[in-house]
Amino acid sequence: MIRTFFRHILESLKSLRRNGWMTVSSISAVTITLTLLGVFLVVIMNTVKLAQDMEENVDVSVFVTYGTDDKGKEELEKQLKEIPHVKSVKYSSQDEELDRIKESYGDVWGLFDQDNPLLDIFVVSATEPRYVKGITEEAEQITKYVHKASYGEDLSDRIFGIAQGVRTWGLIGSALLLLVAMFLISNTIRITILSRQREIQIMRLVGAKNGYIRWPFFLEGGWIGLFGAAVPVALMYFGYPRFFNIINPVLLRSNYSLLAPGTFTIQICILLAIIGMAIGSLGSIISMRRFLKI
Repeated sequence: MIRTFFRHILESLKSLRRNGWMTVSSISAVTITLTLLGVFLVVIMNTVKLAQDMEENVDVSVFVTYGTDDKGKEELEKQLKEIPHVKSVKYSSQDEELDRIKESYGDVWGLFDQDNPLLDIFVVSATEPRYVKGITEEAEQITKYVHKASYGEDLSDRIFGIAQGVRTWGLIGSALLLLVAMFLISNTIRITILSRQREIQIMRLVGAKNGYIRWPFFLEGGWIGLFGAAVPVALMYFGYPRFFNIINPVLLRSNYSLLAPGTFTIQICILLAIIGMAIGSLGSIISMRRFLKI
């Protein structure tokens, strides 16, 4: 049995060589498909990760009414801490806010050093992201000291909507790419079958079983998928860490981060190799069911 299996492997490799440019075409199709799929997976998973980071880092900014004295600020801080599900309350003066803006957007904001238009702020953190909206609404009810309370809901909702869209359309695009690759592989196997019809008929006449005839074609599809996955796996294994080292330090300044390479990269590489062999084998099965009359 083992001897027969190795014979099927050898036969499938010979078939790849015999088909020449059709084999190259199928491998190229798988390579392009899996490369795009790998990019989609990285984008989707990192988008979800960033959306989760953003959700966990959303704080409520409570702007103190202009002219509120220190006693009023102390009373406001006490009331904010009494709101349910508040984790912490941090005070930031208008001067500290101006310094933060100058650090982010440049010294041009130094023009407002003498006449600072900003308000004092209490930054309120929630125990869980789902309580942020409720805390914002309760903070706004403290009308005596609160000018406005906001968690950047417009931007946050837009970001979460974009993340959901990327996730949905990315999965749809990935499925379409896999179908295209499977179609191309099935056509390659079909041509192989048509070119070897006489050989198959002779094998049937001498008593070869259906499984014995099918195995080389099944393995051929698997080889096409595996060879096609080689380039995407290499790009992912060597390319993603470089991308991570360039982009992640920028995101860390805002307390966000990409998925770290290592385990993540290895998992994606293994997944691409498995998907390559799977679509190759499935393409072969589709061709045999449609065109291999045995």
